[in-house]
Amino acid sequence: MKTPNEKLHFFIIDDDAVSLMLLKGLLEAAGHKVTTNKCSTDALTQIKELEPDCILCDLLMPDVDGLDLFQQIKKTTFKKRPKFIIITGKAFEYDKRTALETGIDGYLTKPIHAETLVDDLFEIINNNMTLQFWGTRGTLPVPGKKTLRYGGNTNCITLSIAKKHFFIFDAGTGIKELSNHIIKNHLLPLHAKIFISHPHYDHINGLPFFVPMYIAGNEFEILGTSHNNISMEKLISGQMDSVYFPITMKEFGAKLTFRELKEEHFEVEGLQIQTILLNHPGRCLGARVQHQNKSFCYITDNELYLEDSPHYNQHEVDRLIEFVKDTDVLVIDTTYTDEDYAKKVGWGHSCTSRVADVAAKANVKLLCLYHHDPDEYDKDIDKKVAQARQLLKALGSKTRCIAPKERSKIFI
Repeated sequence: MKTPNEKLHFFIIDDDAVSLMLLKGLLEAAGHKVTTNKCSTDALTQIKELEPDCILCDLLMPDVDGLDLFQQIKKTTFKKRPKFIIITGKAFEYDKRTALETGIDGYLTKPIHAETLVDDLFEIINNNMTLQFWGTRGTLPVPGKKTLRYGGNTNCITLSIAKKHFFIFDAGTGIKELSNHIIKNHLLPLHAKIFISHPHYDHINGLPFFVPMYIAGNEFEILGTSHNNISMEKLISGQMDSVYFPITMKEFGAKLTFRELKEEHFEVEGLQIQTILLNHPGRCLGARVQHQNKSFCYITDNELYLEDSPHYNQHEVDRLIEFVKDTDVLVIDTTYTDEDYAKKVGWGHSCTSRVADVAAKANVKLLCLYHHDPDEYDKDIDKKVAQARQLLKALGSKTRCIAPKERSKIFI
């Protein structure tokens, strides 16, 4: 995997001199070698000779446009084919989708964001899955001095894959922080899939405050499971009934669609996605996203009973172990320490020892403790991490363990 500190050779093609110099300046400031050409007709000869690591190309250009040039690149023999990334002012979803279908490596839109450009390019070059945490708590938000390090917002994670796919997992109060980030950094229009594990309030109550929902040009597909024959659409709209909230879903300006899920395996634009029913009051789904040889599992809310419990079911534990087996990152409900769980059996959440045991047996690479009890402060989460690491070590496991903080990122 290449890092932004590794120096690469970029070849930039853009008939707009201002954009050309901006990109060149940003990349050279980061220490990279840069070659530029304003003429797409002449560029191929240079590219063959220089064999750069990555080509950044405008879409709309005289003579040979970006996609035509890419087709020529595909027919050319290189020692190692350079990555090809479109950087364009065309922000239409149709153009992005069409370009990605041709096989280009990435599609970024102008204006360029100087602060994130290099990281964005390397996310594409490495074909990264990038997780970012916007809320890690369960039940209700807990702001205050004692929750500053890990944050106090409820469930929300984003998954970006090489800047081609964007998923939002749950819409607790953390999605408001995501909303602020999107607006501040001008990341619209936005096209995303929102996976709702279940409609308990701490997983959906931030959705009415997600500003991109109110803006035309954005598109969202909300995926989740029905409850007692109540569709996901009705479940989401119900919390915005005028009795409970002054604005209804009719105010949403974005294009909004719903997809009912059950325990199943399906494909989204080349990604393999599986869902699994979890042990929690009502119907709750976990998810696994597979991208080539990389994977991420999201398992919340879920109760793993202790082995001496009359409710313990080895078959259900084995099903979960198989579902998360060999995953790169497992984000899983670890609401309680073992001591606290003893007083809260049957509440639908898990404790440290059971989570560590599953992660070890499933050969998980990175275990992320998640959905913390509102009565737990930063020091209590530190204690859970220490306990989990000690248990993993005792089991002889190579699994690493952390408790992600709000806004932190994980690159897969």
